[in-house]
Amino acid sequence: MSDQIITWPKRISVWGSTGSIGTQTLDVVSRFPGRFELVALTTHTNPGLLLNQAERFHPKTAVITGPVSRNGWTEAFQRLGTDLLWGKDGLLEAAGSGEENVVVNALVGSVGLEATLNAVRAGVSIALANKEVLVMAGEMVMDAIRKAGLAILPVDSEHSAIFQCLQGERKEGIRRILLTASGGPFLNLDKSELSTVTPEQALAHPNWSMGKKVTIDSATLMNKGLEVIEARWLFDVSPESVSVVIHPQSVIHSMVEFVDGSVKSQMGVPDMRIPISYALTYPERWMENYGRLEFTDRKPLTFLDPDHEKYPALDLAYAALRAGGTMPAVLNAADEVAVDLFLSKKIVFTDIPPLIEKALRKHQPIADPNLEDVLWADRWTRDFLFKDVVAK
Repeated sequence: MSDQIITWPKRISVWGSTGSIGTQTLDVVSRFPGRFELVALTTHTNPGLLLNQAERFHPKTAVITGPVSRNGWTEAFQRLGTDLLWGKDGLLEAAGSGEENVVVNALVGSVGLEATLNAVRAGVSIALANKEVLVMAGEMVMDAIRKAGLAILPVDSEHSAIFQCLQGERKEGIRRILLTASGGPFLNLDKSELSTVTPEQALAHPNWSMGKKVTIDSATLMNKGLEVIEARWLFDVSPESVSVVIHPQSVIHSMVEFVDGSVKSQMGVPDMRIPISYALTYPERWMENYGRLEFTDRKPLTFLDPDHEKYPALDLAYAALRAGGTMPAVLNAADEVAVDLFLSKKIVFTDIPPLIEKALRKHQPIADPNLEDVLWADRWTRDFLFKDVVAK
């Protein structure tokens, strides 16, 4: 990961600025007046909030990617001096402008892959919260980052923790990476009770404030499976070197064990603004109070092995990673479909992993895929699940 020299103010864009990570990113930016310049902000279907953000931060460009009526919005943004672009083409155009130092990719799902590659080609480093980018095409993206001499800075709390633990360390010294997982809202629920849980219950995460997709993935533990794949590529380690441990308190955000038996952990209150701030200010740290640990006031920290029967999604992620090729892209797309179906109450919670497994079993993976292969696998998965599974 490149330690690029950055001059301040740093020019940044925030993709998905109206979502959970995006709004928290702008909160961090607002705490350091004059240190950041906003180049572009994007939303999928929340133009009202995007307009409010444009009024406050004055980006050069705004993008609406979703199915939103265009009536009046272009004029509203123009009055602020902000150019408004539309759809996927607008996102790709903004991504390829090369006008920023860093893009905060807080998009949800597979939509962020092409935009990320466009930004990298334009010479822009990536602060990555959109884990699907590396799940779908980790080798391709990391190769592009390395060849361009750019930085990829993890925003996910777990990968930020690992990144921090590895500062000053050599790759040869790593024995294993330990990704911590809260266990989600159903940690203490018996497996037999999961078939009746509601989307509302699944969205009630005990520790973190996150978007709907990642919160459901946390409940199934697929989020941790996707993070295993992401860690494999971010830190260039084998799948066998990445383990998952349940840590309900979400105080230790992840750990690295070294070959001499030493273990480093990164700790902090469960607030996403801390890893966001680290990614934005790296290689510096800036003083701010997002909440601080008071060790003598805390309950004991506990750790558990994940229950693989209760959380079959985790094994599916490892299987897709080991299979390689286009299989992780299929895993990701199938999970997006299954989560959407659960949130719309068309399937029950326990249908999510079997639906994903059906797509993985049916797919014939392409080894060493290019971008077109990855995008084809994504489309194939959605078509298969909707036409051959869901419709029946």
